Amino acid sequence: MSLDFQQVQEQVHQLGENAQVRERDLLEKRELASQLLEKYARQFDFLHHRVEEAALSDPALRCALPVSPEVAQPEALNFAFPAPPLPPKATILAADGSQIAPDRHAEVQYCLINVGAIQMNLGSPDPPRPRIFSKLLYDQELITNYGMITDATLALMRDTNERTKLADLAEDLDAPVITFTDGQMELMVSAGEEPTGFQKYLEDYRQALKRLYRQGVIVSGYLEKPSSSPIMRLLEIASASEEKLVQIQNYHPLQGVLDFNLFSGLLNPGERSAVFALRSPSAKFYKEELALHFFYLNVGRPGHDWVARIDVPAWVVREADQLNLLQAVLVDQCKIMGARHYPYLLHRAHETALVTLDDKEQVTQMILLELRRRGVAVGERSQKQEAKDLGRRTSYK
Repeated sequence: MSLDFQQVQEQVHQLGENAQVRERDLLEKRELASQLLEKYARQFDFLHHRVEEAALSDPALRCALPVSPEVAQPEALNFAFPAPPLPPKATILAADGSQIAPDRHAEVQYCLINVGAIQMNLGSPDPPRPRIFSKLLYDQELITNYGMITDATLALMRDTNERTKLADLAEDLDAPVITFTDGQMELMVSAGEEPTGFQKYLEDYRQALKRLYRQGVIVSGYLEKPSSSPIMRLLEIASASEEKLVQIQNYHPLQGVLDFNLFSGLLNPGERSAVFALRSPSAKFYKEELALHFFYLNVGRPGHDWVARIDVPAWVVREADQLNLLQAVLVDQCKIMGARHYPYLLHRAHETALVTLDDKEQVTQMILLELRRRGVAVGERSQKQEAKDLGRRTSYK
């Protein structure tokens, strides 16, 4: 027996009792959010000033901002922009990554980063072209000043490799070229944890973005079901009293309402929201053409909204034609998947990059065979792992 279902059933019952009350509360908050979005839709200067004030008491503040006039003309916060027509020709590149983390229970220690990239040419009968880039890390590459390489550092390396491979593939391609990866463009670390070598990988990442900028590539990050709410936070700041503003860290009248919940009711299929700038402690790493922005996009169909967040750098926001092209391509990519509202090429890139349990075990055996062939001693699996393997193993953990 793996669960005490009687205990779980009692908790599920309690969950159900609270669900209706919570649903009514969220509906009221969502209605308030809609009213605030309408109220502050064109108060761009006021919103910038309010966020500056709030940041004095909360330097770690993360929220949305209207686009700066130095980048592009700010758009009304509640406006919806219909999907432009799909261009007759364009090159689309998508990349995704996966990894094998070091396993302290295994006979040998190593890790692997696998990046899958795929190219598709609109207006061409040629099938999509997948590419795979596999990088094995071992020996001293696994050791940092703080011990064994962490999952956070490995994820940072993967994200940097994805963007670097896109810059490599975009070389010498005819414009327009559109690229996307899965997830936000901002490199993130957990609170209080900075992966070893973060500054190095951040600089490598920035250099890849600069290469893409010089190549004139339209760059984006695709976030399905985003859990953050930078626009809700902007609206909380805008509506806070002066007393609440100096204690903004503890002021959350819209807590529980997500941005995509709000825009599900505002955007029809194919439409995008206004473009917003991202106010974040990491903004100092992404300046000028690299400054991070985002918008929401309804990639669903009539009767079934599906709102995703799209991250873009400032150079894409500056060029209305690039922004329109990205919107049209993403809407079309999601249509290819039918009822599954997700970009086709990102799905293919994920399939290409995916490392299975069988793949991991095969790599492990390749390393063991090579070391034994050369007379190098290898370790043994931990007793805990041996005991686990007595049963049927279906996952890494």
